[in-house]
Amino acid sequence: MAATKAPGLRHERALWGCGEIVVGIDEVGRGSWAGPLTLAAVVLPSDRRVNNVRDSKQLSTARREHLYDKIVDWVTSWSVGHASALECDQLGMSAAQRLAASRTLDGLGVDADHVLVDGPWDFVGTHRTTCIVKGDRVSLSIAAASVIAKVTRDRIMVEEATHFPAYGFESNKGYPAPAHVAALAGYGPSSIHRRSWAFMDSLPWSALDRYDREAAAQPALF
Repeated sequence: MAATKAPGLRHERALWGCGEIVVGIDEVGRGSWAGPLTLAAVVLPSDRRVNNVRDSKQLSTARREHLYDKIVDWVTSWSVGHASALECDQLGMSAAQRLAASRTLDGLGVDADHVLVDGPWDFVGTHRTTCIVKGDRVSLSIAAASVIAKVTRDRIMVEEATHFPAYGFESNKGYPAPAHVAALAGYGPSSIHRRSWAFMDSLPWSALDRYDREAAAQPALF
């Protein structure tokens, strides 16, 4: 892949100067049709660097795996949190992302003073935040979190491929690649597909029911 500009520490240094614990957080899997929504959070040390950290989307699979080990050894603290496919169905994606963010920050083991968020939307809501558009390209904290989130979720989907071999999760990671779409047309959804999504409208159905959030919210009638 072509060389890209390294993310920096401008945002982090401004907050470190105030004595704050700064967390970078990023997500992966929001657009996937199957599997969890995964978020990672990291706290960087102010006195050490790891070279060649980039937004995970700019790195090859092999490079991400290599950097993952370096990052988890380098950072002061890190954590990963998930919202399952069922939780994405039950809550909707925005609420599921907030839930996964809460789980991720709770797992850090430190109290964050400030969270750097990738994108224009504050999906954290419980801490002081700075939303940074394309934050995974300009903030080293967010870029490091993006690598941890991506590698963790990819490993989950490779494991799920052993349970659901028809869908090719080991290569498409739950995203709508042609082989995945073809498998859905032939077999219908698995138990880790997001069954409330619009792509399910024209699919054959097996023993699994389609998840209907509005129907699930109605009280049972006896």
